Amino acid sequence: MRVGLVGYGLGGSVFHAPFIEADPELELVAVVTTDPHRRALVRERHPHAEVVGSVDELLARADLDLVVVTTPNATHVPLALAVLRSSRHVVVDKPVAPGAAEARAVAAVAAEQQRVCFPFHNRRWDGDFRTVRDLVSQGRLGPLQRVEIRWERWRPDPAPAPEKAWKEDPDPGAAAGVHFDLGPHVIDQALLLLGRPTTVYAELGTRRAGARTVDDAFLALTFAGGAVAHLTMSLAVGGPMPRFHVVGRDATYVGVTALDPQEAALAAGRRPTEPSWGTVGDGEWGSLRAGDRVAVVPTLPGDYGAFYRGVARTVLADDSPPVTMREAITVLEVLDAARRSAAEGTVVRLDEGTLHS
Repeated sequence: MRVGLVGYGLGGSVFHAPFIEADPELELVAVVTTDPHRRALVRERHPHAEVVGSVDELLARADLDLVVVTTPNATHVPLALAVLRSSRHVVVDKPVAPGAAEARAVAAVAAEQQRVCFPFHNRRWDGDFRTVRDLVSQGRLGPLQRVEIRWERWRPDPAPAPEKAWKEDPDPGAAAGVHFDLGPHVIDQALLLLGRPTTVYAELGTRRAGARTVDDAFLALTFAGGAVAHLTMSLAVGGPMPRFHVVGRDATYVGVTALDPQEAALAAGRRPTEPSWGTVGDGEWGSLRAGDRVAVVPTLPGDYGAFYRGVARTVLADDSPPVTMREAITVLEVLDAARRSAAEGTVVRLDEGTLHS
């Protein structure tokens, strides 16, 4: 499959290009960026790929099968629609859209064009979350009762770099704020463990002086079976707590505060083809606890490359997508409900396609 990449900031250079390059079924043939420094980086790192100056120029090519959109959030929908209407498959960074209605419109066009829109929820393949899913599938926790997921950062200065100024844009259409940045990841993880929630309660705050968007968020989700999920995303926490605290009837998994090492490794110039990619040392392993019984649980290796392997299988072998639009739409329905809950101070009931207070 011949791939075009739109955007070569952190997302394009770290989370997409290295894994496209590493997959034998994929070939990076063109990158869209107008920034002179980034254009030079593309030519240095991907000499076989053409650097182009616009999406129109990219879509005019005859040799494209798939386009990856990794641009500011407000541009995701129009770019995804343009790609789909050019009869190409598309990967869209999270969030796919500012809201569920816009995402449904993208899904409808994908169906009309008989092409696939792949939401990029790569944190399904974080090592610690892979470990949690493995413990659940083995039945070592028993039925889940409470899932706590935290992604807490210390970013006291709210002023972003000029090219990331959109991250402080308070306009709802910008889909900015920590709930749109980190939220899709932790919500997606909770839904994979527990299914579709029945109610959503949210507290969305702006804690840092000078910040213009949400930088501290808490969501409480309830599920039909009685389980709950408590999700925290923040840029204002100087001392983060463990990322996962998963309570089952029979045992509790307690994770660690450290993030999956893949992002840092990629930013440092390492490549996912290296031996022992995504592994963490035993000092960063979580534990399984039941009273006095404590067992250290080795963290499975992180594997972001699984997303693009799944993309290739979907297109070339008619396999199921690694992430579906239905799943991404549900994440956005939760975010829609969270914004309403925070604005009205209510618990919002989440039914199929409809929100009720």
